[in-house]
Amino acid sequence: MKFELQHTDPKSNARAGLITTDHGQIETPIFMPVGTLGSVKGVHLTELKEDIKAQIILGNTYHLYLRPGLDVLEKAGGLHKFNGFDRPMLTDSGGFQVFSLSGIRKMKEEGVEFRSHIDGSKHLFTPERVMDIERTIGADIMMAFDECTPGTADYDYAKTSMERTHRWLDRCITRFNETEPKYGYHQSLFPIVQGCIYPDLRRRSAEFIASKGAEGNAIGGLAVGEPTEKMYEMIEVVNEILPTDKPRYLMGVGTPMNLLEGIERGVDMFDCVMPTRNGRNGMLFTKDGIINMKNKKWEYDFSPIEADGASAVDTLYTKAYLRHLFHAQELLAMQIASVHNLAFYLWLVGEARCHIIAGDFSTWKPMMMKRISTRL
Repeated sequence: MKFELQHTDPKSNARAGLITTDHGQIETPIFMPVGTLGSVKGVHLTELKEDIKAQIILGNTYHLYLRPGLDVLEKAGGLHKFNGFDRPMLTDSGGFQVFSLSGIRKMKEEGVEFRSHIDGSKHLFTPERVMDIERTIGADIMMAFDECTPGTADYDYAKTSMERTHRWLDRCITRFNETEPKYGYHQSLFPIVQGCIYPDLRRRSAEFIASKGAEGNAIGGLAVGEPTEKMYEMIEVVNEILPTDKPRYLMGVGTPMNLLEGIERGVDMFDCVMPTRNGRNGMLFTKDGIINMKNKKWEYDFSPIEADGASAVDTLYTKAYLRHLFHAQELLAMQIASVHNLAFYLWLVGEARCHIIAGDFSTWKPMMMKRISTRL
């Protein structure tokens, strides 16, 4: 994998870059739609590629391991062949999902023993096992196995958790280096910075991660219960240390406003379920603000969903029609909203990139923040 830093904003840490993988190039800053089970919920492959213009998507190790299972994925030739998405993919290590199963998992130094949320069967994720699973899934970018520390954790817990994540990272790297890709193309391993909301822990973790010389680095354990201001503070602390010549991935974040704040602080890659999850519940993000599509005010509004929207669905359908679909509980409503929101997210990071290159990101960002945060 190659990363080229192309432009930096003169008044902030915002960056525009280019990641080159064996499955194609990714222009940064970038938003990555979440395809947990190998599909982005409610979105066809043609829409994902042609309308939303996704350059990279995510798969989730925990969920794909359980269903359809490694045997199916390996016989298919990896996730790219299985789901038909021939552009870059990234796999989360499953750490967040495993640790969210607080009632049905047991953590120890070896790894995490957990019960499947599907059938209750017992499984063990170790750093070595996760590397093997991600090799089988075959994503271009693999994430190291970590403990996602809750944002409300006390200092001692956060420190113990971070140190375990560091030990697991060393084991991930060893296993990664002992194995080869299964499908004839390169895979990269990204380690993950932890440390909760404690600046000294975040610095220590960022220094440890930076010392590994990985092809890219991730910031984890944010947007998990801590105040938003703390999240931004931790991003700044970490990005002072993470190398500038490697892509930086902020995991699981977030709102359109979070994306712009993260970009300003030097983040290159983002993912979040919000555009599709909120879309399925009737919330649309637009260039002029946030719409609750179920509100009565749209009942007789026969204007397009968004006249100058980023997606083809924005001018195909009216607000009144989309509201009707939601109230009738038609599946098409969720599909339209998901496509719209994802296209908006990709448009937003693309616009940020254009303004970084033009050198006026710092004046464009406050104006755009005000527009997109308005409730319509």
